[in-house]
Amino acid sequence: MRRAIAIGNFDGVHLGHQAVLAQARSLAGADGEVVALTFWPHPLAILSPTGAPPLLCPLPQRVERLKLAGADQVEIIPFTAELAALSPAEFVEDVLGPLSPTVVVVGENYRFGDHASGGPSDLLKLGRGQFTLVELPLSCDAISGVTVSSSAIRQALTKGDLTLANRLLGRTFSYQGLVAHGDRRGRQLGFPTANLIISDDLAVPADGVYAGRLRVGAQSWTAAISVGANITFAGRQRRVEAHAIGVGGLDLYDQPAVVEFMIHLRGQVRFASVDQLVSQMQVDVAQARLLVHI
Repeated sequence: MRRAIAIGNFDGVHLGHQAVLAQARSLAGADGEVVALTFWPHPLAILSPTGAPPLLCPLPQRVERLKLAGADQVEIIPFTAELAALSPAEFVEDVLGPLSPTVVVVGENYRFGDHASGGPSDLLKLGRGQFTLVELPLSCDAISGVTVSSSAIRQALTKGDLTLANRLLGRTFSYQGLVAHGDRRGRQLGFPTANLIISDDLAVPADGVYAGRLRVGAQSWTAAISVGANITFAGRQRRVEAHAIGVGGLDLYDQPAVVEFMIHLRGQVRFASVDQLVSQMQVDVAQARLLVHI
């Protein structure tokens, strides 16, 4: 049986990652097997903890999206200081060898081994004819010219540029978490929200207001979404707050929820009065209802 190994960190499983998986699927054939080899935690979390980037999705979502992109199996390699210290030859022998690949697929910027000293050509040489290698060029967004990468997606999110972030991802960016108990202020104002506490290790869009969807289980609603601390009320804890438009009486506390960010509506504003806030929230909800068509 042909076994195609796709190697990468695969944070976000963006369009570039999807291309690697699609190539592996094609090379494995209908009767072959595609294995996505990924690493956890992010290498920088071990090598430079203060420089580790926020992740585009948690590990369970990464695994799910890798399988949707074509992987039959996801092999999660614990990234440790010991793994990072392996020479390229040791990496191929100890990590890749046991998977018995027929073909290996990587992006052209793939690096491995101690101090990232190995590249795609080293994989082929060190494989000693045990597998073939396919090296894919980096994908590029046709509209902006931006190279598709997890870093570019994070940068777009920090600017609130959901249009670019979603194009590079090939889908709508989402944030997952448990619905937490809040101060119930939204309910008092007539706009109850599902509140998700923002985790430091996960990426979120810039503070502001967005149109999108709220999903809990099989249920889904058009939503007006706020990201940030509630600065009008001197709030300090950043949250993702999603108001399910036109739906009342929901009890979602402690349930896992997914908030999908589709369109940036405006930045965060400190209002001088509650009346001004409510008036703007009515506008936000009307815009979200109009703009989200699915």
